[in-house]
Amino acid sequence: MNSRQKLRLKFSLVIVLAVVAGLIAYPQAVQKIPRFFAVLNKPKINLGLDLQGGIHLEYKADTSQVAANQVADAMQAVQDVIERRVNAFGVAEPVVYTTKSGGEQRLVVELAGVKDINEAKKMISETPFLEFKEEGAITLKQAPQADANQPQPQPQITWVATGLTGRNLKSASVQFKSQGLSEPEVSLKFDDEGTKLFAEITKRDIGKRVAIYLDGEIITAPTVQSEILNGEAVVTGNYTVEEAKTLVKRLNEGALPVPISLVGQQSVEATLGQVSLEKSLKAGMIGLILVIIFMLVYYRFLGLIASFSLLIYSALMISIFKLSGFTPWQITLTLPGIAGFVLSIGMAVDANILIFERTKEEVRKGRNILSAIEEGFKRAWTSILDGNMSSIITALILVEMGTGFVKGFAVTLIIGVLASMFTAVVITRTILRFILGPWIEDKMWLVGAKKNES
Repeated sequence: MNSRQKLRLKFSLVIVLAVVAGLIAYPQAVQKIPRFFAVLNKPKINLGLDLQGGIHLEYKADTSQVAANQVADAMQAVQDVIERRVNAFGVAEPVVYTTKSGGEQRLVVELAGVKDINEAKKMISETPFLEFKEEGAITLKQAPQADANQPQPQPQITWVATGLTGRNLKSASVQFKSQGLSEPEVSLKFDDEGTKLFAEITKRDIGKRVAIYLDGEIITAPTVQSEILNGEAVVTGNYTVEEAKTLVKRLNEGALPVPISLVGQQSVEATLGQVSLEKSLKAGMIGLILVIIFMLVYYRFLGLIASFSLLIYSALMISIFKLSGFTPWQITLTLPGIAGFVLSIGMAVDANILIFERTKEEVRKGRNILSAIEEGFKRAWTSILDGNMSSIITALILVEMGTGFVKGFAVTLIIGVLASMFTAVVITRTILRFILGPWIEDKMWLVGAKKNES
């Protein structure tokens, strides 16, 4: 296969990519063509809370019983648990993150497209808080005046936190005593850290009681008979079979290492989100049209090719948004995400401008158009790579340190920058190589430059 045949193959692949991306991005264009194309309507863009409506919940975490150096780990565990519970509820792409408000630890949950708000709040607030406490000092509460006829003061037990909580729970299951099915028990199995903690607790508390708290209430306080090394415990409490199964389900869905309480909520109407989406799309479309007009006026034929590549880029980005729904890394589009998309359009044009300006310089030096374009791509590549890598590094920092919508902006920007590099360096270059030839040498006004121009 000679170089011309290879170029034809590359050009054909570019055209196929453009057609496929266009059909995925705008399937309405082929609605009248038979049902073979109906599959194009299946991919949908997953919209965020600000675009499709939903609920924003904010919880305060009580970390008063957690050591200062373990607060960050505890909050991460809370976030992981809530994410599992929300995913089980069937919410697409929930946004769950932790933050600080003053000296308080906060957990923010954003559920896009939720219809039953009360059910969602109930699902989160009912997460059980499991912890183990050991028997501490025993005190007697004395009456103000001693009286032989008064009942004797009862001992009061102080329960001391052990550090073993629901975050150390690996699994929970229902088991039954040997007498039959009338007395179900809940068997708990801990992770490696929990197994070590439980072994230490049972070793130092032989002959004493260890209380198991669920949601702040003692459900059982058995006496430790011997050291337990296998990391397993049994919870008894005169449960019915259904009660035991419900408890196990709640524990397996996630027992929080620290309790949380709802301190604020905000609902976003779907109609408001729809208006925001329409305005954003309109603004993006106007910006795209203005960019295309500028490229056509200033760079003429080269601007026409760049505009065509820009349309391919836009279709490619929309296709990525839609097709991500079939992957574990589904992209949720938010207003900041649209801003990142529009910004990446500008960066895509910026790459073409760098290439075309270098091309015009080479034409002025006397090169023919094909040689000038190759040199333009070669010399502009370093600047394009440096500028785009700087943007990607900055966006990665935002992904790592940002929260909520900031991450949405950064992720969209990263994808846009990578796609813009591909569009400018591969698609535009392939089209120019295929179309341009000796025929344009006496029509250099189409390029906007003249040979030997001073």
